[in-house]
Amino acid sequence: MSHDSTAAPEAAARKLSGRRRKEIVAVLLFSGGPIFESSIPLSVFGIDRQDAGVPRYRLLVCGGEEGPLRTTGGLELTTPHGLEAISRAGTVVVPAWRSITSPPPEEALDAIRRAHEEGARIVGLCTGAFVLAAAGLLDGRPATTHWMYAPTLAKRYPSVHVDPRELFVDDGDVLTSAGTAAGIDLCLHIVRTDHGNEAAGALARRLVVPPRRSGGQERYLDRSLPEEIGADPLAEVVAWALEHLHEQFDVETLAARAYMSRRTFDRRFRSLTGSAPLQWLITQRVLQAQRLLETSDYSVDEVAGRCGFRSPVALRGHFRRQLGSSPAAYRAAYRARRPQGDKQVDGDGASGKPGGPASLGPAGLPPAPHPDGPVPMQTRRTAASALSSASASAGAPSAENGREAYATSRAASLPGQRSAT
Repeated sequence: MSHDSTAAPEAAARKLSGRRRKEIVAVLLFSGGPIFESSIPLSVFGIDRQDAGVPRYRLLVCGGEEGPLRTTGGLELTTPHGLEAISRAGTVVVPAWRSITSPPPEEALDAIRRAHEEGARIVGLCTGAFVLAAAGLLDGRPATTHWMYAPTLAKRYPSVHVDPRELFVDDGDVLTSAGTAAGIDLCLHIVRTDHGNEAAGALARRLVVPPRRSGGQERYLDRSLPEEIGADPLAEVVAWALEHLHEQFDVETLAARAYMSRRTFDRRFRSLTGSAPLQWLITQRVLQAQRLLETSDYSVDEVAGRCGFRSPVALRGHFRRQLGSSPAAYRAAYRARRPQGDKQVDGDGASGKPGGPASLGPAGLPPAPHPDGPVPMQTRRTAASALSSASASAGAPSAENGREAYATSRAASLPGQRSAT
C-alpha cells in the first residue's frame, strides 16, 4: 500500500530556483548509516540505463558531515561532494539516519531547508524521515517510516501525521518511505512520476523487483519486546486486549480498564504509540486473523469469531484494506508458497485443527487465563510493543529552534493537510 497525495495548487506550481535542475539527484550520506539503505538511491539514480529505456539522472553523492564516513561493517566512505552540491539538485534524498535518538547536524538541516524553499523535492527513506522531521519539513504532513520506529517519530514530532501502515507516502514535494525494500518502492515511484509507467517498469525489470507492491507494513509487524517493558499503566491494558482479542470489546472498554475517559485515553494512547487506539485494535485483530489463516484450518467465519470481529464481513473488509487481499486468497497464497510436505504446526508441535487439543488461543498463544488472573510476563512484553519505542525516547530533546523557525516561516504556503490512511 502506498499513499500518493495530490499536491495543493500552490505546491504543484513551485518551480526550481537558481542553479537547480530537475534531473539532478543529491544523495545525502552520514557517518554510521546502513550501507544497504544508502546504496538504494545510488543504484536507482546513479547508473546509466538508457539502453533499457530508463531516462538518465545525474547523481551527486554528498557528505552530510565531515568525512571519511563510517558505515555499517566498519567500511569507510569518502563522498565526492559536500553540502554545497545540494544547491544544484532538484531532488534531495536522505536514505537513512544513524540514530533515531540523536539530532542531525544543523548544517545539514539548513541545507535541506534551503533546498526545499528553492523548490527541490525532498525524500526520506526509512529513518531518513527523522532528518526531514528535524528540519521541520514534515510538520502538518502525512509521513511514514519503518514500523519499528514509527512510535518514536510520532512521539518526538507530534505535529507529523505518522502512518506506520504505508510502504511510502508522497505528499507532493516531500516524500517518505518505510524500511529497506520500501526505499526501492519509493524510488521507483519517483521514476514513475518523472517519466511514466514504462520507464519505471523497465527499471524494475533491471532491478528484478515488482514495479508496484500491494499491501502495506502490517504484515511485517512484530509484537515481541525486550525483557523490560517499563511501568506505564497502559501496558497492562494492552496486555489484556491482546489476551482477549477473541472477545468483542471496543475502545471504551479499554478506556474504562485504564480508569480514563475516552478522550484522555485516546490522547494518552496516541502519544505513546503514534496510533489511534481503534486503529491499533483493528490492526491487532487482523494480525491475529493472519496467524490463524496460516496456522489452522478454521473457516473464515470461525477466524472472524476468534479474532473478535462482529461478522465475517467485517473481517473481510478490514483484512482487504490492510493487506490488499481477501482472507481466503491470503490463505491460498500462503499455502502455495510453503514447501511440499511442510506441515504447519502450533507451538506444541501439534497440527492446528479446529476443536483439537492443540487449537490456538488468542494472539496465537495457549488459551487465555481467567480475566481476573495474572497476565503472563511474556504477554506483557508482547503487549507493549508499541509502547517500548516511544518510552525509550521519552527524554529526547525537543525540536531545535531552527526547525521551529523554518516551520513557522513556511506555514502559510504549506500544502493542505492530507491523511495518509
